[in-house]
Amino acid sequence: MLRKPTFAALAILALAACDDDETAPDLRADIDYSVLGNQTPYSEQFVDEAGATTVDLADGNNRHKMFQALNYYSSSNITANTAISAEQLKKLFSNTGNPFVDISTSTISVTGSSLNSSGVQLKNVTASSLGSGADAVRTKLESDFDDIATASLSVTQVAEKGKAGKLATYLVDDRGIETIQIIQKSLIGALQLDYISNVLLSEGLKADNHSVVSGKNYSALEHNWDEAYGLLTLNPVYLYNTTTSVASTDAARATVEFGAGSYIWEYNKANYAKFYPAFLKGRAAIVNNDKAEIEAQATFIRTQMELAIARAALGYLDKWKAGGAQVKDQAHAIGEGLGFIYSLRFAKIHGGDAAWSDGIINGLVGSEFGFWDLDVTKINAASDAIKAKFSIQ
Repeated sequence: MLRKPTFAALAILALAACDDDETAPDLRADIDYSVLGNQTPYSEQFVDEAGATTVDLADGNNRHKMFQALNYYSSSNITANTAISAEQLKKLFSNTGNPFVDISTSTISVTGSSLNSSGVQLKNVTASSLGSGADAVRTKLESDFDDIATASLSVTQVAEKGKAGKLATYLVDDRGIETIQIIQKSLIGALQLDYISNVLLSEGLKADNHSVVSGKNYSALEHNWDEAYGLLTLNPVYLYNTTTSVASTDAARATVEFGAGSYIWEYNKANYAKFYPAFLKGRAAIVNNDKAEIEAQATFIRTQMELAIARAALGYLDKWKAGGAQVKDQAHAIGEGLGFIYSLRFAKIHGGDAAWSDGIINGLVGSEFGFWDLDVTKINAASDAIKAKFSIQ
């Protein structure tokens, strides 16, 4: 059984107005921005007078791992040609019934009992910037869980027009849609983009910063910023391998990243290396009560996350065209592309919304046979709409 929501969650969902008392004393000594280390672990750079870290990444990291575990549950069943349970996916989404188990692979390390008892979940923060409108997004995702479970009943069959099954290793439904990609990429937007960008680094910036949360070593504002970092990545330095002292380059990513953290590197080559410095400078600005700098760094992170997801959508539409006669490659590309297009409804800085996003999706696969009815004209129309919205050449 889940514990009651944490103070931080309550502070985000029902924030009081920011303390405007400019005479209130600063909580900590100022940090010189020039001393921030772009290869130094995040938690080591923000400490109290006694040298103890003021960073707690647990809530963000736990939700990140829950996202990984939910995706792994479906992907491992597809690989094993076994049925997927929609009820299990819904339990993983809401963290009910102790759904998480230990997972240890080269890319995922999860201790099930730790997540089960963490007191956090994915569902209640998914699309949370929408208020009451969040229910429609959560219901849609749970409907996707039903769809992938139904498709998995045909996991040993070969897919064809009007028939679910596999195209090579990819499980698609009777309309040729690879639902696991719809789920994963939709959550990149509805969970990571929305909660980081539209909640924690937006309304969350109004949280108190003049006192520590009871029993903790951080202010509510500090924790909101830290939770955003923890949901983006599990690494102590985003995109820098602290074990091997190797930095990511355009050609090679030096760390294991999942979800938005991976696609920022892949689809925002101009700015991925600026993300970690932006998180550091923004966090230091919180210590310094430098509101202009906090807003500047938050806006950079939010804007560039949105652009990465928009370019990912465009990239997968292009991959559909590059797939040629390889139907499996086209189906895989459009599954990822559709999920990213769904996520663009959460790109609020660029004016994304549900009507615009749904219009593009319906234009692509709104016909009876979905993927099987796609053509270059539909793909180009979708690409043009995204480029226009995000001013991408």
